[in-house]
Amino acid sequence: MEKFTTVTGLCAPMDRANVDTDMIIPKQFLKSIKRTGFGPNLFDELRYLDEGVPGADCSAREINSKFPLNFPRYQDASILLARENFGCGSSREHAPWALEDYGFRVIIAPSYADIFFNNSFKNGLLPIVLAADIVERLFNEMYAQEAYQLTVELESQIIRTPTGEEIAFDVDTFRKHCLLNGLDDIGITLQDTDAIGDFEAKWQQQAPWLFGAIK
Repeated sequence: MEKFTTVTGLCAPMDRANVDTDMIIPKQFLKSIKRTGFGPNLFDELRYLDEGVPGADCSAREINSKFPLNFPRYQDASILLARENFGCGSSREHAPWALEDYGFRVIIAPSYADIFFNNSFKNGLLPIVLAADIVERLFNEMYAQEAYQLTVELESQIIRTPTGEEIAFDVDTFRKHCLLNGLDDIGITLQDTDAIGDFEAKWQQQAPWLFGAIK
């Protein structure tokens, strides 16, 4: 997993509440478990005017010109501004996969669905919770200013606006450690490779018949 330290990036809006995981990545794209390749189908039903088909060339599809992510001013955005209860609905790890594959590293919203919130950290995304009035102000500033960028510093837990204003945010200490060091669940486990090997060697001596049965 890519380490997260500081992100300075263009902001894009998802200006609606209760955006569920099926809207983030529709169910027909859940067959793959490769963790990559989902970016072109992020918000598929909103971005395109036709029905999305797995494996189709999205560059040839007719886009919805009214959807903000299709606006030139939001191209290459890495920070998504969202509303309350983002990521609700069914549990699917493909949702943070799609957001990350598209290019987003940070999501800022007043609240999230619990499972999506946890899955985001495990896949290198930083979901930040801010008060609704602060999020509203960021939306207004973004709409008023072309190429609106924020800088997110995880170590200091600060968001810096174009005017230099600093907005503090909270993040769990363990999740912060994992993001800073690029550790997903597998990476955390591999930190104890030597201890796991010692444990297996010890039990192979104490109960060799168990290892023989496994073989």
